[in-house]
Amino acid sequence: MPDKVKGSDKPWIKNYKLGPYQLKKTLEPYPKTPMHKFLDDSAEAYPGQTAVEYLGNRIKYHELKDYVNRFANALASLGVRKSDRVAIILPNCPQYIIADFAISKCGAALVPCSTLHRVRDLEYEIGESGAETVICSDEALSLANSLKDKTKLRNLIVTSPLDYSAQQPEVREIPGAHQFKRLIAEHEPNPPQVEIDPMADLAYLAFTGGATGIPKGVMITHYNRACNVRQAMWFLEPLWPGIKGKAAAEILTPLFHAFGHIGMQVSIALGMRILLVSDPRDIDQAVTLLKENRPMIVYVVPTHLMKIAERKVGRLPVMFLSGAAPLPEEVFQKIRRDILMPVSEGYGLTECGPLTHANLTTFSKITGFVTKDILGIGLPVPDTEVKIMNLESGEELGAGESGEILIRGPQTMKGYWPKPGSGLDNGWLHTGDIGKMDENGYFVLEDRIKDMANISGLKVYTTEVDEVLFKYPGVAMAAAVGIPDPERPGSERIKAFIKPREEFKGKLNAEEIIAYCREKLPPTAVPKYIEFRDELPLTVTEKIFKRALREEEIKKMKERGII
Repeated sequence: MPDKVKGSDKPWIKNYKLGPYQLKKTLEPYPKTPMHKFLDDSAEAYPGQTAVEYLGNRIKYHELKDYVNRFANALASLGVRKSDRVAIILPNCPQYIIADFAISKCGAALVPCSTLHRVRDLEYEIGESGAETVICSDEALSLANSLKDKTKLRNLIVTSPLDYSAQQPEVREIPGAHQFKRLIAEHEPNPPQVEIDPMADLAYLAFTGGATGIPKGVMITHYNRACNVRQAMWFLEPLWPGIKGKAAAEILTPLFHAFGHIGMQVSIALGMRILLVSDPRDIDQAVTLLKENRPMIVYVVPTHLMKIAERKVGRLPVMFLSGAAPLPEEVFQKIRRDILMPVSEGYGLTECGPLTHANLTTFSKITGFVTKDILGIGLPVPDTEVKIMNLESGEELGAGESGEILIRGPQTMKGYWPKPGSGLDNGWLHTGDIGKMDENGYFVLEDRIKDMANISGLKVYTTEVDEVLFKYPGVAMAAAVGIPDPERPGSERIKAFIKPREEFKGKLNAEEIIAYCREKLPPTAVPKYIEFRDELPLTVTEKIFKRALREEEIKKMKERGII
């Protein structure tokens, strides 16, 4: 019997096709360029095209470049030098985009911070990074000020999220802080001339892992991210004539998250018009933009799709690109039935640029890339090595076998801050995610190692339980977690948390749902308990926060003396 196909065989390359087009099998050699060159090139090619549309205001590419050059000059005048780190605490707004490319022109590295961070989180990330300059919203000003005595922070730049909206409130003086908009007005568009080594110099220092442990600083070089932007543009290449300088992309995901960040940069590299949703949780704003603009690409996470499906928006010729969490099949089907277009799922990690896989089923109706919908995270992007490893033995597994996903490629991080190479095994990143590959090189994500439950020694992928729960009538959101089994030390039980749809509140029955699960799941995976909630905790990227649910449950069990 022949050996099973393995990831090291790269079976996905034969499926690098988009309809009648054969896509490139490799993008090597990758140009060694700094990240700001993407904006400079688009501003030269499409100066009059709208780059960013935000709360009624439009900024053209030539204006965006002018703002970036002025702000880079301002940062340099404040003492920002090559290899410095500059932290950003901003919601989605044009200032984030301006600051991103301006920091690049200074040769510094951007440290993206969540707008939901508390003092402790910010103190850790800004303190660990050594950032001396922080750009924040006026809403985060008091938080940023509180860090001055605990970190190296010396420059505080503040802005209102409305400064580049149609409203544009009057800029007010704030003692001890520089005004973002005033800095741009007072400086010429003459950025500093800095020699950047894309292979070695950091473009981003992003802290990740807060939902699963102590955050680690991920060192992403200009080369890492520039390679990843080109990998993300790769599958669209046959469509470039209709995209470049013409099409629109709507971004619902936060720019401080790697998925939203690279979505913005890919859009800039393609000269697209970015429809920037100011609040990723504002589904009404997102749906209005969808209906009024019909953007070609929409960057979302599964929670966005759950909420959009509830709105029943109707036929929309848009391409949803979903990432940051596994996409439940039921949500996929609901959206497809409503807008009559499939959803494409991507996969990646902050440590990997972030994009490593793309499922291109969105394009099937337009180009015939695939003849049927293929659920899952799809194919590895060019020049990305992927293998599935046995968790116990460390041996590479074959097609159809589940194990940990390992990844290596030009987009893979330089290492965890501050030590190059740390967190990598001969260049390979152990993702901590469980998945499998079929014989054609398509990958399916099954669970995080830490989201697996141990039921009497048997592994249960809690996302499989989620999938079944999502299909039960009246369920809007669901999350299954493993909690300690007081009767079997070392073992766990499954508890499911369910948010009912509005019209089903008070009408769902836990015992009936458990009975339904018994018909669909093996005995070890059937929830022992069901809890209904009006809301489920979400991470900053709108993923259901399973760790928070599990920890909350363990705390209750300890308080009751159950464990």
